[in-house]
Amino acid sequence: MAGTPRFLTLADVAEVLNTSSAQVYAMVRRGELEAIKIGGRGQWRVEASKLEDYIARAYETTREFVDEHPFAEDSVDAEAD
Repeated sequence: MAGTPRFLTLADVAEVLNTSSAQVYAMVRRGELEAIKIGGRGQWRVEASKLEDYIARAYETTREFVDEHPFAEDSVDAEAD
């Protein structure tokens, strides 16, 4: 991770995840994404390693969802008819 800053702004995280800063803020406030509040103005920062942890958990959650809800091509074909 050489060259990557240790802490990212919510806007930086939003760019990495290709979502909005508002969505990232909501994720932080819900406790889905770990962050710290710094300074007198209470700016949020996400440690790069915490973002990587979040992404790994999201992959695992998605994998579990897919395993529990297999894609059935027959149902897609039936809906098209």
